[in-house]
Amino acid sequence: MPAVTADTLTLPRIEAPTVLAQDRPLISLTTAPSGFEGEGFPVRRAFAGIPKEVLDPFIMMDQMGSVDYPPYEARGTDWHPHRGFETVTYIMDGAFIHQDSHGGGGIIKDGSTQWMTAGGGILHIETPPEQLVISGGLFHGLQLWVNLPAAQKMVSPAYQNLDADQVKLFTTPDAGTLVRLIAGDIAGIQGPGSTRTPIVMAHATILPGSQMVLPWNPAFNALAHVVKGSGFVGIDRHAFTVGQTAVFGTGDSITLAASPHEALDVILLGGQPIGEPVEQYGPFVMNTRAELQQAMDDYQRGRLGTVPSGGVQPYRGPRK
Repeated sequence: MPAVTADTLTLPRIEAPTVLAQDRPLISLTTAPSGFEGEGFPVRRAFAGIPKEVLDPFIMMDQMGSVDYPPYEARGTDWHPHRGFETVTYIMDGAFIHQDSHGGGGIIKDGSTQWMTAGGGILHIETPPEQLVISGGLFHGLQLWVNLPAAQKMVSPAYQNLDADQVKLFTTPDAGTLVRLIAGDIAGIQGPGSTRTPIVMAHATILPGSQMVLPWNPAFNALAHVVKGSGFVGIDRHAFTVGQTAVFGTGDSITLAASPHEALDVILLGGQPIGEPVEQYGPFVMNTRAELQQAMDDYQRGRLGTVPSGGVQPYRGPRK
C-alpha cells in the first residue's frame, strides 16, 4: 500500500483552517473481540458493542489479521450470498481473489479496494490466491458493510476495483499525516470510490509524535478504528491502540495523535445516517423480517445468482 516516504512531502496538503474548528468529542471507545470468519481466518469485530443507531449507515466491519500465515494455512470465504447492502474489502498486505455471480472479479492486494454492491442479490467468493496458500505470508485487511436505503436495496449488483494507485493521497498542513482517501470528500478532495450511500472512507498514517486535526462533514457520523500502532484520540488524548474503535460526537473536525515512538494507522469512516429500521440475518440486511425471509427463500431457490461455470474455488493444497 502507499507508504509514508520522502515523497510524501511533495503530495497535496490540505489547508490549515482559517477559523477555529469545533472538534468532535470522543463519546465511546470500544475494543473489538476476536473471532474467526469464513473458512477460519482470524478477525476483530470492530463494531461490537456499538449501537446500530450510532453506526448508521454502517452495519459491521471486520479487521482481518494482521496474521503471518505459515504455508497452507491461509483461508478465505467460499461462495456465499448477499442482499441489501454494499461490501467494501480493503487489503493492506497480502492478497484476495474476488469473483461474483454478476461478472465482477479481480485480485485485491497491497492497498487496493474492492467495492461490491450486492443490491437485490449476488453470490461471491473471496479467497487467498494459490501462491499465498503455498508459501504463506503476511495478510492484513478489512471488510466493511455499508447499508443501502430501502429504495435502493434491490438495485442491480455492481462491482468496482480500486487499485492502490487510484486512491487520493494528501497530507495535513504539517505533512505529519498521510491520508489515503478511498471514498467521499475531505477538505474538498474527492476519493475514487462511487458510493450509493454518502460516506467517507480513508486510511490515515500519523507519524510518531504528530497530531492530526482533520476537517469532517458535520452531517456525517465519525468513527476511527486502529489497524496498527498506538496513540491518542480526541482533544483529551485518550489512549488508543490496535483493535479499538472510537466514536465521535458532533462537530466539524476530528483529532488523533500518534505516540512518540510509533506511527498510528487508523481507518476513518463517516456517513450520512439513513434513519430506517435495520433487520439483519447473516449475509442479508433488510428493513423488515418479512424481507429477510424473502431473501432466504430467494437464495434457496437460486434467485440470487449462480456460481459461474469454472468459477474460482478455494485452494487448499495439492489434490491427493
